[in-house]
Amino acid sequence: MGASVTLPKPPAAVQAVYDAYPTPARDQLLKLRTLVYDTAAGLSETGPITETLKWGEPSYLNKAGTTIRLAWSAKRPDVIGLFVNCQTTLLDEWREHYSGTLDLIGNREVRMAVDAPLPLEPLRHCIAMALTYKWRKGGA
Repeated sequence: MGASVTLPKPPAAVQAVYDAYPTPARDQLLKLRTLVYDTAAGLSETGPITETLKWGEPSYLNKAGTTIRLAWSAKRPDVIGLFVNCQTTLLDEWREHYSGTLDLIGNREVRMAVDAPLPLEPLRHCIAMALTYKWRKGGA
């Protein structure tokens, strides 16, 4: 990841959620947050990203895509998740590309270990697909 974009400061409510996570989970999720913004900056289709809370978790949305939600749970303390709307076909699309690389759960989650390096390039591609989902489907 890099210095391709200046990250906006999270809204206070989002920052509070990040601050409440254990340090290893928070660090990984903040890397994902950076990847969302870096990826969006390279996509002319995305438009501005809105950072908010959905279901009490940091979420990133725009007009061209579907919401990306980042989460950690005490029920599964060793993993973090990147979630998308379960009504999309994104997980099926991601399985075509990354079934052997990413841990794809059901129809809405990419699950990653808190203590392992993030698979940045596959995640960047998945994030780009999510940020342009409606646009690619002809809806934005």
